Formats: sequence, structure tokens, C-alpha cells
Amino acid sequence: MAGAKTHDFHILPPSIWPLAGSMAALILASGAIMWMHEAAHGGKVFLLGAAALLFTFYSWWSDVIREAHAGDHTPVVSLHLRYGMILFIASEVMFFVGWFWAWFDFSLFPAPVEVTEGAVALTQAAGVWPPKGLEVIDPFHLPLLNTLILLCSGTTVTWAHHSLIHGDRKGLITGLWLTVVLGLLFSGIQAYEYAHAPFAFKGLNYGAAFYMATGFHGFHVLVGTIFLIVCLVRAHKGHFTPTQHFGFEAAAWYWHFVDVVWLFLFVVVYVWGGWGAPIHG
Repeated sequence: MAGAKTHDFHILPPSIWPLAGSMAALILASGAIMWMHEAAHGGKVFLLGAAALLFTFYSWWSDVIREAHAGDHTPVVSLHLRYGMILFIASEVMFFVGWFWAWFDFSLFPAPVEVTEGAVALTQAAGVWPPKGLEVIDPFHLPLLNTLILLCSGTTVTWAHHSLIHGDRKGLITGLWLTVVLGLLFSGIQAYEYAHAPFAFKGLNYGAAFYMATGFHGFHVLVGTIFLIVCLVRAHKGHFTPTQHFGFEAAAWYWHFVDVVWLFLFVVVYVWGGWGAPIHG
């Protein structure tokens, strides 16, 4: 008979949020293009798209949380959620591979160029990296401090995860609080480093590659911090149990990914990339 249930599993009604997210992303991209071409109302269209996208994120993930509490996250659904997060992190890995590729290309095969920054003339001669006359950031000052901060944050988020698995709600909340504070501290130190950096974004491949690689990582730290703040709020509300806590697990995976990327950035960009150049300050 039409409409009769002939299976043992529950099928949820289709969600409108994937379609809404696609439309919001289209508005966001259109606004960004209009803004870059200085078209009328480009900035307003961009902000409208950004607001619509954020609203879609909130609504979609709220539905996912409600479905979890309603018991709709069966073992198969949970497995697919994990596959989805793994594929997302894999795509992020390839995103950073592109920036590392650019850095190695510029550093191993530097093109000759001359640029003047104020009264300082910088010369990027063929085969010379970093550019002659360029002062670089001391890797064993603020970058090393940020490395230690992120490594500590990886420890605290692991502590929070371990506490959650063993039913220790206090340890979960304390570990999350410490991780969030360390993430904010990292972002603050990086902002200070950028404000006092001895080179600009434009003019040389060194500056462009440096700011794109470390800047996008900084953006991912901010996203991960927001991710963990949401988990902290949910932890206070008692959403997570030792057997059902994929939202926290996904945030922990993402945070460890951010930690690993930074270790590569520290070694490749700060230490190896500035080897032999004069240190700023």
C-alpha cells in the first residue's frame, strides 16, 4: 500500500539547509567579486551572503544536534559523520599543501626582483633566499612560544577527551577551558607578531608566501577556537556522554590537525625559510 512503512529504520525528512547554504555561498561569492571590482553595493551583498551563510551554519548544526538527542544518529549515521569529518580534514591538508608548494617553489627557485620599502632597497637575486637585505622574524622568539602554546593546547584537549570518555565532566570542562584560552593566546601573539613584522605582504614573494601560509593557519586556529567554544557551551549543558560525543570528537580532530600544520610551518617557514638572514630586532 502506498505510504506504508516497509523497513525497520527511520528516514528523516529532507533538510532545506544544504540548499540554503549553497544559495548563501553564491551570494557571498557574488558580493566578493562585486566588491573587488568596486561595483555598487558589492560590500552590502558580501555582508548579506556572510550573514546568510552563518545563519545556515547555525540552523543546520542545530538540527544535527537535535537529531543526535532524538536518537537518530544510529551507528551507521555516526560512522558516516566520521567519514565526512575525515574527508573534510583531508581537503584541508591539500589546501595547505598548496601553500607549502608555493613556499618551496619561491624558496628553491627565487626569481630576481627589486623592491623598495621606505628607504630600504631589497634585492631578490636569482638563487638567493630570503631576499638580500630582508630582516626575518626570529623563529626562536614568538614563533617558538606559539609552538609551545599549541602543543600544550593539544595536551589539554586530549585531557578533555580522556575525561569525557571516563565520565569526568569536571575534567572535560576544565580541559576545554584551558584549550580555548591557549587558542586565544596563540591568536593574540600572532596578531602582535604581524603588527611588528619587518616585512610587508606585498612586494616580495617571501612576504606574500609567509602571510598566506601563516595567515590561513591563523584563520583555522580561530575557527577551531570557535568550534571548541561551542563544545564548551554544550559540555556545560550536558550534551556529551561517554558513548555519544561526536561533536567534541570532530573538534578535537580539527584542533590536532591545526597543531600538526603549525609544526610544519614553524620548521619550514620560520626556521628553514629564514636561515642565514638577519634577524629583526
